[in-house]
Amino acid sequence: MRYLAESFALAALRRGHPVEQFLGPVCAAGRFGVCYVEVRPKAARFEIFLHTVEDVGHETFLDLVEFPPLDPDDEEEEFGRLITAADDPLSALKAAEDVTGAVPQRWVNATMSQDEYADFVRDGRPQRSSPDGHSWPAPTGQPEQ
Repeated sequence: MRYLAESFALAALRRGHPVEQFLGPVCAAGRFGVCYVEVRPKAARFEIFLHTVEDVGHETFLDLVEFPPLDPDDEEEEFGRLITAADDPLSALKAAEDVTGAVPQRWVNATMSQDEYADFVRDGRPQRSSPDGHSWPAPTGQPEQ
């Protein structure tokens, strides 16, 4: 089973393990990339990072953390953009979902979003929906300032 039930995602975060979700393709200034969101425990808080990287992968190179940022001039993007933080795991998941359009039933353990990316590559990089037919998420909120 690839996806975490909410209780398992919350338990992972409480144990200090990040969870993430592949959000699909993006395009900026004529450059193609992919993005994923990560909820990362840090001290007594939970930080939400949005990673927007250049789509340089192929069937034997799928490690999203090794991909260069989509905007090479944005140093902050090198390790993901901190978009918000929360004091508890449930609030962190909800904030990530609100800001990025992530969906509750598609959270995975850390590094597993590269499996989602692999499916995306094998399916010809579909632009409208994931290989299993789910529409790519659309952001519904704005990050906190």
